[in-house]
Amino acid sequence: MASFLVIGMGMFGRTVATELFQMKHDVLAVDVKEENISGIVDLVSNVTIGDAKDEAVLHSLGVQNFDCVVVAIGEDAVEDSLLATIMLKEMGAKRLICKAHNEWHAKILTQIGADRAICPENDMGKRVAHSLAHTNILDYFEITPEYGVVEIVTPTAWGGKSIFESNLRRKYGITVIAIKNSKNGQLDFSPSADTVMHIGDVLTVLGATKDIDAISVLK
Repeated sequence: MASFLVIGMGMFGRTVATELFQMKHDVLAVDVKEENISGIVDLVSNVTIGDAKDEAVLHSLGVQNFDCVVVAIGEDAVEDSLLATIMLKEMGAKRLICKAHNEWHAKILTQIGADRAICPENDMGKRVAHSLAHTNILDYFEITPEYGVVEIVTPTAWGGKSIFESNLRRKYGITVIAIKNSKNGQLDFSPSADTVMHIGDVLTVLGATKDIDAISVLK
């Protein structure tokens, strides 16, 4: 079980906090507004009311004791999120994840200490676009602008063949990192080269964006 400090109980912060708690992690939720906190008292480990741009408040939370700190301050408070990020980094936050409202904001956050900056709407938009454009893609996750991970239904040409027989890495430039069996739902992480792919199986594939685009049109 890991410990998380989630600051900002808007839709994004609330979702992150409650999902982490459901996954059996220890979660402290913080927001400056009492009404944002009152609704999740029973959905996280602990809650507290406090202003994230107040250095004394952050010190009182024991930032350095959490495995991860999530800054999810609203888009109407960009300066507050930047200030909180700077202070949290100076206080020894072990891992700092911040919500960004645009690419410019994300760039600044990483420059001042965030380990990762997430643009929820931008990221979700990309995932939806990929799934709409290619019907065999179930989900898409961007790692960098050049690389991504997709969940794709096994193309017909690969069905009944092993990963080695399909020559996926050499022919397509991709790596299969997981296979979900269509019959029993079993998930096989890091499948071996002799693992056979069956029609209907869901493959989790890592590769360059251009290579993912190439396999996304396969039926």
